[in-house]
This record gives sequence, structure tokens and C-alpha cells, in this order.
Amino acid sequence: MGKELYSTTQFIEAIKGSGGIVTTIAHRVGCTWHTAKKYIDTHPTVAKAYLDEQESILDMAEGVVFKNIRDGDTQDAKWYLSKKGKHRGYGEAIQHEGEVKLNVVYDNERE
Repeated sequence: MGKELYSTTQFIEAIKGSGGIVTTIAHRVGCTWHTAKKYIDTHPTVAKAYLDEQESILDMAEGVVFKNIRDGDTQDAKWYLSKKGKHRGYGEAIQHEGEVKLNVVYDNERE
């Protein structure tokens, strides 16, 4: 395999603040989307930087949800309970109109 055109350092720097968007990373490096994706997939240090960037964005999104909940946003509170409060009995309700047939098997009926 010949010398690579780009360095892992270029990709690691391009990932910072990109939100994990491959197109943004590619534009910053000056390569195609496919080349950027290849570097992310094949270079462990680039993959770690990419994962760290994605986790950072996830942290920011969670911060917004928490702020909204503290500010009284009931929609965000309900959404959060449906995702994180299942162990307390919260969840997403499934609504279905029309006839529904259920086959319920109780543990004592199993062989």
C-alpha cells in the first residue's frame, strides 16, 4: 500500500466541533465523504475522536432536555420518562383502533 494522502492528525483536528457529521469532516480535510469515512473506520485514533465528538453532542442534547424539564417543559418531561423511566412504570403507550386478538400464555400453562 502506498503513502496515504492525509494524516490521522488532519482528521482528528477536523472532527473537533463537527458534530460527528462526516461531510463536515471531509470538507475540512479537503477529501471526499468516502475517504473521511474510511479513515474513521480504519484508524483507531480517528475512530476514538469521532466517537468522542458524537458523545459530546449527545451530552449537549441531554443538557437541553434537562434544562427544558427544569423550566417546566412537560413534553420533554414526558419524553424523558418514556425513555428513562420504564423501571418506574413509565413508557410509550401504544394505541390501536379496531379489533385486536391476543394470545396470552401464562407461565403455568407452558410445558
